[in-house]
Order: sequence, then C-alpha cells, then structure tokens
Amino acid sequence: MEKKLSKKISNKTATLGVIGLGYVGLPLAVEKAKAGYKTIGFDIQQNKVDMVNKGQNYIGDVVNEDLSQIVKSGMLRATLNFAEVASADAVCIAVPTPLDQYQQPDLSYVISSAKSIVPYMHKDMLVVLESTTYPGTTEEVLKPILEKSGLKCGVDFYLAFSPERVDPGNLIYKTKNTPKVVGGVTKECTDIAALMYENILEAPVHKVSSPAIAEMEKILENTYRNINIGLINELAILANKMNINIWEVIDAAKTKPYGFQAFYPGPGLGGHCIPLDPYYLSWKAREFGFHTSMIESSMMINDRMPEYCAERSMKILNRFNKAMSNSKILVLGVAYKQDIDDYRESPAIRVISELEKLGANVVYYDPYISEYKEHGKIKVGETELTTSLIKSADLIIITASHTNIDYDFVQSNAKIIFDTKNAMKNVVRRDNIELL
Repeated sequence: MEKKLSKKISNKTATLGVIGLGYVGLPLAVEKAKAGYKTIGFDIQQNKVDMVNKGQNYIGDVVNEDLSQIVKSGMLRATLNFAEVASADAVCIAVPTPLDQYQQPDLSYVISSAKSIVPYMHKDMLVVLESTTYPGTTEEVLKPILEKSGLKCGVDFYLAFSPERVDPGNLIYKTKNTPKVVGGVTKECTDIAALMYENILEAPVHKVSSPAIAEMEKILENTYRNINIGLINELAILANKMNINIWEVIDAAKTKPYGFQAFYPGPGLGGHCIPLDPYYLSWKAREFGFHTSMIESSMMINDRMPEYCAERSMKILNRFNKAMSNSKILVLGVAYKQDIDDYRESPAIRVISELEKLGANVVYYDPYISEYKEHGKIKVGETELTTSLIKSADLIIITASHTNIDYDFVQSNAKIIFDTKNAMKNVVRRDNIELL
C-alpha cells in the first residue's frame, strides 16, 4: 500500500485535497498546486469556492498571480461537494478549532469534516490533520470517525498530524519555506505524510514518533509565547507604577547576545493560535488531575490587558479633567497584529468594548479593515485619517502598529495619545504621548 501511494506522490500523479480554504488551507492548496499536483479545495462557504474558481484571492499571504495562474491551468479548483474526496489520494484538514463559550475546545469543524469524508474514503488514502488542537485528538477523535468507513488505520489508510505554522503578514516565512513537523499513527503513516510535504515544500520536514508529539509540539510553541508575553505584560504594569519605561528596558536587555529573547507588551493577545492554544492544553490537563498553574497565570494576565488599557485610558483622561463618559476616543488599528487585515481574537476590539462599557464614544481607523463583526454586530471604521478626525478626539489609543500610518501627523494634531504598541517610537516630539 505504501509503495503504491509513495510512487504517485513522487511522480506527482497523486490528487491532493484540502478541506477548509481559510488562512491555513488556501495557502497550502496553492503550494500543492504550484508543486505540480492536481489539487481540490473543499469548503462549506459558497463565496470562497466561487472566488477560488475565479482565481480571486482573499488571503493576504497568497500571491494573487499565483492563484490566478494555477486556477487557469486547471491545477487548482474548489468545490462544495465532498463526494469529490473519492478522487483524492491525500486530504489535509485545515479547519478552525475555536473555543466555545466556556473556553473549552470546540472540535465541531474537525468532526464535521471527518464525517463528511468518511463515505468517500478509499484504500491507500492519506488523511492529515493540520488544525491546532490538544494532544490526543488525531487518535482519540479523528481515527475512530474515519474507521467508520470500514477501513483500518495503518492497514487500509494513513493518518497523521502536521501542525500548521502560518504567521499572517510574515515577510520572510510563508507556507513554502517554514519547516514542517509530522507525526503519524504508524511509522508508515509518518513516512508517507512526510514524503508528501517534502515534495511540496522547500523547508525541511521533521518526523516525530506519534501524532500526540506533533500536537503537543504546536501547543508548546504558542504556550511558550503566551507565557513570555504574559510576563512582559505584567512587568509593563509594574513598570508604569514605578515610572519606568518598559520599552527602554527591553531594548537594553536584548543587547545581551545570549539567554534573552525580546517579547513586547500590548493591549492583549490576538490571532487564532496564541490566545487559544494554552486553553486546549489546560483543558486536557484536567483529565490527568493536573493544573497548569504557570500557563493559567499568564493567560489571566493577557486576558486582562484590554480592561487594563481601558482603565489606563480613563486615568489619562482624568488628568485632563475629562470624564470617560461621553468622551470621544479614536482607536488606531483593530487588526490583531501589524500590517494585516485579520482581526480574529483582536485585543483592540475588546479594548473598544471595554471603553464603550465605560460610556465612551469610540470610533476607529484601520487602513486594512473597513469594518468588523463582533457578537453579530457590525462596526464600521473611519474611511480616512484626517486632521479634523484626530483633533476631534479627546484621546487616541494605538492598538496596532501599522507601518503605513503617519505617526508624526497623528502626534502633531492629537490632544493626547496612549500608545500601547510603541508604534510612535520614532516620533521626536513626545509631550502628548503616553506609553503602555
């Protein structure tokens, strides 16, 4: 079985599928097609399927010309019809794994995807889960569902986990050149999945002994960042009380050539991974009667940062004899990180919510995001950062350090600025700037 699929992968006669055409799935599908494989993208959203089939890109990390060319050449197409899984030799699942209202893992998209492909599975097929999840998901959740097809994992089909490592907006590392970790249910599962990625990517592929190792590895990556950001956020709060510039402290510390990696404070954590992944591990740890105390402490600190920023804003306004209630606040940037159009789990949106709870009239400007949807409500941003808009604000809060904003222009027209990202570090005149 392995020899047959290996040959198809090596000579690029294999048809590859990707379930979920979002921030992870579409770039992966594009790379598969560019590598010379006929690729089918599956999604439940008609608009995404239609846009892909027209060669219209909607993901920042995908090159428009690449998508257009591979669609025109017939190497990539999208569909709503999961019956077409039957024609695929390998399928990657790259769907969201959010938290539910109780901050517990929501695997509904993974489970639904698995159930959708079961009727169309066939012998010699490879299934790879890429969605970030807790250790054990591949073998405890996915494998039993797939085996309802009547096929046995490791005998009739291959199953592996390979965590996505997409970093939206990263100018250096993309899907193509980011190293891949692969862990299969059996050695053969690992080898065949690794072979597929080796034929698609330019980066090395690192094999591990099980899906659980690969699942835990991804959680470690983001928990490491969560804890260190929690540490620097806590120190930022302390440094403010001590009248110490934490940003200058970090710049001094990172002159040490070893033993220190710089992390920076901010209004909270955003994106799909870092704010969510530690919750997956903490939830799973309870199964073993274990409490991840350090992880949970960092999560508490990071989760509280939007509220802390709102409280600091209120204190800043008080110093200017201005009440928070009915004040006009301009928030600059609602994307969760610099220079992208992604607002998933954005702390800026939580900052806005906290300010509005305190009675402020909040408007926002983001050159990448004209509107966003939160709790079923749409908030529309300002279309242009004008002199009158800046001057009309009682307070400006910078919550995303977009590089295409003229911060000297903002500073020269603003009453007072609360910079939570040190975006204005190069602005010379600083009498109306307060740093987090």
